[in-house]
Amino acid sequence: MKVGVHGKDFTRQSAPFIERILDTLTRQKIDIVVSSRFQKNLRLSQFRKYKFKTYEPGDNLKNLHLFFSLGGDGTLLESVTHIGKTGVPIFGINTGRLGFLATVSREEMEGAMEMIFSNEYSIDERALLRLDTDQDLFSDFNFALNDFTLVKKDSSSMITVHTFIDGEFLNSYWADGIIVATPTGSTGYSLSCGGPLVFPNSGNFVITPVSPHNLTVRPMVVPDHAEITFRVEGRSKKFLVSLDSRMATVDESVKLKVKKANLKVNLVQLKGHHYFKTLRQKLNWGLDIRN
Repeated sequence: MKVGVHGKDFTRQSAPFIERILDTLTRQKIDIVVSSRFQKNLRLSQFRKYKFKTYEPGDNLKNLHLFFSLGGDGTLLESVTHIGKTGVPIFGINTGRLGFLATVSREEMEGAMEMIFSNEYSIDERALLRLDTDQDLFSDFNFALNDFTLVKKDSSSMITVHTFIDGEFLNSYWADGIIVATPTGSTGYSLSCGGPLVFPNSGNFVITPVSPHNLTVRPMVVPDHAEITFRVEGRSKKFLVSLDSRMATVDESVKLKVKKANLKVNLVQLKGHHYFKTLRQKLNWGLDIRN
């Protein structure tokens, strides 16, 4: 069995936790392949005993059986770009705090990995969105698991985002920007801007304005087979476009179209875990200071 591993920088205090993960993989006689970025963190003396190969972002990882993402949701979103179109299942171990995607905590890690190697898990397919433009903004990585955003670049006045669905004019949003979130991304930036929570397999996108000037403007749920196009203008002539954590600067001449991607991300869901359980834990639903 071959497993890929990607993580971001970690402190010396976190090193024993990373050791435990690598120890478990080694005991299971797993072939370990780590990202070049993560490999730079494994130069401490305690990691020299482990054998692993290294890959570069952009390498074809189709021969992997599983992919471990060590960090928070941002690390898992990076991992999605490493996996690309291969469909390799991603298992997120949360070394941070919140984590809607990387849901397994440090304390749960040993038990979770036992379940992994006992095949006590299922695959949760998540839809991606895709950005088509007349400019080469993100090359082959023009997809997002969480969201697409179009926002003003500086602290100047608001921008106007003219929005169309399947060619039909929807609205001109006078705002700091706009978000198109997948159901997976509905718990992220969109939620903080007043967007609704959307069940992962509901087949929708959420269009959420960022600080709209008109208070009657509200987030809108649309089917994910729709094509959403934008035209932007403002006093500032430069704007920011993002796909998850990747960003690019554009001007008002750019043509932007968001639609559902023709690929999906496979997330590992352990037995006994469920999206509703994650919401209750992360959002503290059901807790009452009177109890």
